[in-house]
Amino acid sequence: MILAHKIALDPTVKQRIAFAKACGVARFTWNWALAEWVKQYKAGKKPSAFALKTQWNKTKKKKFPWVYESPKDANQQPFTNLGNAFHRFFTKTAGHPVFKKKGERDSFYVSNDLFKVKGMVIRLPLVGEVRMTEMLRFDGKIMSATVSRQADRWLVSIAVDVGEARKPRAGNGEIGIDIGLKHALVCSDGQVFDAPKPLKENLKRLQRRSRQHSRKQKGSNNRKKSQRRLARLHARIARIRYDWQHKVTTKIARENQTVCLEDLNVKGMMANRRRSRATQDVGFAEIRRQCEYKMPLHGGRAIIISRWFPSSKKCSRCGVVKDSIALSERVFRCDRCGFEIDRDLNAARNIRTVGLTGTYACGPEGAGDRREATAKPCRVEAGTAPWVDSHSLTK
Repeated sequence: MILAHKIALDPTVKQRIAFAKACGVARFTWNWALAEWVKQYKAGKKPSAFALKTQWNKTKKKKFPWVYESPKDANQQPFTNLGNAFHRFFTKTAGHPVFKKKGERDSFYVSNDLFKVKGMVIRLPLVGEVRMTEMLRFDGKIMSATVSRQADRWLVSIAVDVGEARKPRAGNGEIGIDIGLKHALVCSDGQVFDAPKPLKENLKRLQRRSRQHSRKQKGSNNRKKSQRRLARLHARIARIRYDWQHKVTTKIARENQTVCLEDLNVKGMMANRRRSRATQDVGFAEIRRQCEYKMPLHGGRAIIISRWFPSSKKCSRCGVVKDSIALSERVFRCDRCGFEIDRDLNAARNIRTVGLTGTYACGPEGAGDRREATAKPCRVEAGTAPWVDSHSLTK
């Protein structure tokens, strides 16, 4: 298992300039390779990352000698990244690669044979020793490092192969989790986690700084200062959200051996203009991603339930499914058995049940009104139920 530890750096002024140059080299190389790829493709050729890299190495000595002022991987790794990007594009898992702009996601890659980490110091090629704000947490083989800029802070993400290491687990619970907006996480055991919603708390300040920035003259020093202030606020909001997500998911992974989650259609939720901001402020996809990699790290497993499973419309006691339920109905009331329970807690219990057993309480086939149908449990094998992801059942 490969884990990455992102650590803030404390570089000198010269080192900051060197970092900015390396990011510029990586950005220029990516844009050059992408332009050549598109050009050759339109000409009827079949471009590849390896062929473009060979062409680049023959060209850069004459046309772009300034790339040698930065680490070698800054102008070599972009070809590998571009090849991976086009692979995702052709397999329809991502969009077409786009050109990079200065100041947006600036970063450059360094392979493990070109840098060393000792204590709170990392030694980078052509840059020298740079002080880190904390020590590397993971023990194992260091695979690579990526230096990036967030607002006006420089960070290094060090990837470490920790092998089959396992972290201790405090409990052996088996829970289902319903992710929502009123309460970010509602667990089947009754635990409720509310998100800090940093975007909502800082929205007025963000709007004010955005207006101030838009009124500055383009190209002026005041506009550059305003841009840095705005970027720092965006970074602060993201860090608050990210910190809460890590604390919650770590707590869940430590206390449970099995966690069941829904495969939510986050992209579709973001299309709703009334709830897209609140959805983004919680970070549904990031919570699922962290649970998926932290559960095996603590010796547990994460089970993903299909988004089509009616977790909110199904009674967790008798199993009868309602035809519909309004979003404003925060209390679930079963029309058949009269059971009343919080809507989110009911959904969490249903997610746990179907995730652990693959059992779905359903009525007779062809029943017109499922509320009046006699509920009976239908046992299915793992992977045969359309609402259970069979791949998630394996550790």
